[in-house]
Amino acid sequence: MHTYRLRCRMLVPLPIARVFEVFENPYNLAKITPPWLAFRVISRDQVVMRTGAEIEYRIRWLGLPLHWKTRITAYEPPFSFTDEQERGPYPLWRHHHTFQPTPEGVVVGDHVEYALPFGPLGRLAHKLVVGNQLRRIFTYRQQKLAEMFGTPCRTLLAPETSTRAESLSEEVAAHGRARL
Repeated sequence: MHTYRLRCRMLVPLPIARVFEVFENPYNLAKITPPWLAFRVISRDQVVMRTGAEIEYRIRWLGLPLHWKTRITAYEPPFSFTDEQERGPYPLWRHHHTFQPTPEGVVVGDHVEYALPFGPLGRLAHKLVVGNQLRRIFTYRQQKLAEMFGTPCRTLLAPETSTRAESLSEEVAAHGRARL
C-alpha cells in the first residue's frame, strides 16, 4: 500500500486549555471544514472525547455522498489525540493532533498518515486531485481556527503532503543533521 503524509503546524497565542477545548469538541469540525465538503457529524449519540470514542460523519466529495467513521485511538489531554478511520474513503487514515505549549502560545500540529485505494489509479488521483484538496482543506482549517480563537495565529508549517518514503528520508536526514 502506497502511503502519504500530510503535516502542518500553527502557533495559537492562547493557553493550552483554551486551545485544546476547541479541538476536543468533534462538533467544531463542521466549523473548520470547507463548505464545499458539506461536512456533518451524524453520530446518533452525543460524542464525548475519550479513547475509544466513535464519531460518524457525512461529507460530499466531488458531489458524491460519503460516510466516514473514526475512532479515537489515543487521548492524552491537553497534549494530543489520534483519530483513525474505521470506515470511509481511505484504506488508511490516521490523524495525530498535537498541542505543545511554548512561551508564545501553543503549537498546534497535524500529522496525517493516509493511503488511497486502487493502486496506480489512486497514486494518479493523489497527484492530480487528492493531495491538492487535502492541502486546501487544512489551509482553510487553519484560517477558520484563527477566526474561532479570535486572535491572529501564525502558520509555522503550511499544509504539505509527501509520500511515506519521502517523509522517512527527510526525517532520517534531519536526524542526522541534528546530531552534527
